[in-house]
Amino acid sequence: MKRPTIADVARRAGVSKGAVSYALNGQPGVSEATRQRILAIATEIGFSPSSAARALSGATANAVGLALCRPARILGIEPFFMELISGVEAELSARSYALTLQVVADQEAEIAVYRRWWAERRVDGVLVCDLRTDDIRVPALEELQLPAVVIGGPRHTGTLAHVWSDDAAALAEAVEYLVALGHRKIARIGGLPSLLHTEIRTDAFAEVCGRLGLTDAATVWSDYTGEEGARATRRLLSSARRPTAVIYDNDVMAIAGLAVAQEMGLGVPTDLSIVAWDDSPLCQLVHPPLTALGRDIPAYGAHAARQLLAVIAGEPVSGLQDETAHLTPRGSTAPPRVR
Repeated sequence: MKRPTIADVARRAGVSKGAVSYALNGQPGVSEATRQRILAIATEIGFSPSSAARALSGATANAVGLALCRPARILGIEPFFMELISGVEAELSARSYALTLQVVADQEAEIAVYRRWWAERRVDGVLVCDLRTDDIRVPALEELQLPAVVIGGPRHTGTLAHVWSDDAAALAEAVEYLVALGHRKIARIGGLPSLLHTEIRTDAFAEVCGRLGLTDAATVWSDYTGEEGARATRRLLSSARRPTAVIYDNDVMAIAGLAVAQEMGLGVPTDLSIVAWDDSPLCQLVHPPLTALGRDIPAYGAHAARQLLAVIAGEPVSGLQDETAHLTPRGSTAPPRVR
């Protein structure tokens, strides 16, 4: 569906573009009946009166949008998104573009934001995070023909350009490292199960554990917060088949897990080894510092922004595989204690 223009309103109303401009901006030059008819047509086809001036001049918004379907409290404590946004901002500011950020409640609300932004000429394109299997945002963006780049993939992105990292390979590296240390009871505390990258990591964890003959491997899900990460850790460490190593899907949950282990009188790494995903300064500030899977997140955001600007410019863009996260061993991992 082509973004509605002032010419579309004029054609439907049978008037000139100037008459449409008068009507939308409340200026004299058209009768009240014509004004109301033009306003009704503009509303019907999704053309916002506030976009009339930009539409007449052909100007771009020089802004891109990022709508995040995450609770604001999570965004405030998770370093990943702050680093990602810093990389996006760095690339955009160098091109004199601004970033419009909005937190939404669900995917339906996110799609409504896209429609409003596009109709009102507030953005020239959008970045899409937290891809899901059969994600309803993908066909909605394809229908709108709104320039977009998905941060994620490589599956389920439709015709949209995307930037992705090989989470399966990174997960396998972490498990293989723990097995090399002698661990046979490994658990993983994952993020939101509805997210595609969580599904990819879960499948990879099951595959590598099966390949290495780890019969006691298990994944439990959480929501990336410290509170839920701590609860999941407490359940695992209280079970009869307590793991000797745990991999966490983000640094916040890993740090909460470290606190729970210490609370329960378990030594890290003597009784429990911990691996965090997405290395951050937080991982190095705790004691012991956490072994972590890390990559250059600001660069990841910058690459996504660069891809989006290319899409906006009409350049051919498809998928870009970014850097794979690699393991940095620190003091939170060691061979398991013989029980």
